[in-house]
Amino acid sequence: MSRRSNLITALGAASAALVLQACSALPPVDAPTLPSDASAEAPVPEQYPGAGDGESSAAIRWEQFFDDEHLIALIDRALEHNQELNVLLQEIEIARNEVGARRGEYLPSLDVRAGAGIDKVGRYTREGAVEESLPLDEEREKDFPEPLPDFLISADVSWEIDVWKRLRNAKKAAMLRYLATREGRNFMVTHLVAELASAYYELMALDNRLSILDQMIDVQRSALRAVKLQKASARATELAVRRFEAEVLGNESQRYEIRQQIVETENRINFLAGRYPQRVERASDGFDARALHAVQAGSPLALLQLRPDVRQAELELAAAELDVRAARARFYPALELSAGVGLHSAEGNSLFTTPESLVYGLAGDLVMPLLNRAAIRAEYRNATAEQLQALWRYRQTVLNAFVEVANQLARIDNLAQSYDRKRSQVEALTESIAIADRLFTSARAEYTEVLFTQRDALESRMELVELRQQQLSAQVRLYQALGGGYERGEYDAEG
Repeated sequence: MSRRSNLITALGAASAALVLQACSALPPVDAPTLPSDASAEAPVPEQYPGAGDGESSAAIRWEQFFDDEHLIALIDRALEHNQELNVLLQEIEIARNEVGARRGEYLPSLDVRAGAGIDKVGRYTREGAVEESLPLDEEREKDFPEPLPDFLISADVSWEIDVWKRLRNAKKAAMLRYLATREGRNFMVTHLVAELASAYYELMALDNRLSILDQMIDVQRSALRAVKLQKASARATELAVRRFEAEVLGNESQRYEIRQQIVETENRINFLAGRYPQRVERASDGFDARALHAVQAGSPLALLQLRPDVRQAELELAAAELDVRAARARFYPALELSAGVGLHSAEGNSLFTTPESLVYGLAGDLVMPLLNRAAIRAEYRNATAEQLQALWRYRQTVLNAFVEVANQLARIDNLAQSYDRKRSQVEALTESIAIADRLFTSARAEYTEVLFTQRDALESRMELVELRQQQLSAQVRLYQALGGGYERGEYDAEG
């Protein structure tokens, strides 16, 4: 081995020893201050308040959960044409491209280069002075033309060896965030399905309220005609006639308000479905008798697997942990290898003449920050703080999911009790209308009793329809809160 080779080997060994000594002398990096119970397995109660055992209804496909063909068609269209959902699709694509970029960072890079140029050095420069000092002969004039052409074809390889898994952890973090964006879309799908179904039931309820109001207006008009006849026979006063007229006009005015609400609700449904205003097909007949779905809450632990927002928060927490590892690895030395091979010549006709035109090189660099580590330390502390944020955000998401389910369970139970009593009230008031009419006709009741009875009956029937709508919406919201409403085969991150 030559003296020059021995010198290079000695310098390399000294540099490696210096770097290793610096690594051992690194001051300790602050560890993240995590809670003692910090983990992705967030503690949840064993069951919901007042809920029985059974498998969660969130596993039911939304096509099976809803039995209305018009509603199923609306949801199917919305999943394809909803603008906000399509925007989220592009965010998923961006996250997937980020994964590809991170993957390429820890793989070797190969660049192919081809170039041509011409070079003339100045006489009073270092290179020009060197050429002037050489003896002028025919050989030098031939070997060094002026200006000097330059032709090159080469392939260069560079590779940072990921000793501390910094690049691999960054790639895994990007992958987890990509999966989290998919779960975010799943969560958006559950919201879209629930919002569309709730608006559809609201539209059906408005149709029934309008029908009830029309029926009541017909009843009041009949009563108005009867009052006018009684006034003609001096059995009623003008005041009674005017009061009945005012009641009819007030209900007719309310009819236009309901029609406007129908238009706005239809347009909201069309907007969610990604289409311009048009009539929404629906089957509003038999709304009061529409069967309710039996939704099973299941175990609270199922929320951790079925709720997309919970799984999204869990994936983001795992990504934040990998970010901390990647940030910590920046404190340690990085090993970079570079190599190149190609053809280099001053004449184009001799470019492919080997081995005379063959050039190659191989180098290795061991780089490590020693003095200015403040920026790296700040990035590490930021990553630690973001990990804590992700942890508490995950805990908050789990708690919020549990509370939503508990609220909807209580709401369904209370609405059922309220609906039974409201239905009994409607039956009693409906019978009282006929009784009040007979009593008024026989002059045994005042006209105000007839008016108040009709008004109370109308309000109670309206409230009964609204309670049915709230019951249907509560079932839908519980289905959503449990994590149902999206296609796991197509959108699930694990699929």
